[in-house]
Amino acid sequence: MHIVNITELRQHLPAYLKKVEAGEEIRVTSRGRVIARILPEKDRAEAAQVRLDALRNRGFIHGDIVGPLEEIDWSGDADHL
Repeated sequence: MHIVNITELRQHLPAYLKKVEAGEEIRVTSRGRVIARILPEKDRAEAAQVRLDALRNRGFIHGDIVGPLEEIDWSGDADHL
């Protein structure tokens, strides 16, 4: 993460944009106070794949979740009819 004031950013904008393109975050200051952040754009599909990969081993599914359901005689609410 780089912290840069507005004047420096204006004078060297292409160089800072290359850093952002490389994945770095730039914080822009005015009078010593951060007023903005410049962040690299993230590919939504790639970000979703990263989240799915992180969740891959966290859950467990027992049985067949793709096949058709069996015919089951539900009687849980029979006394309420």
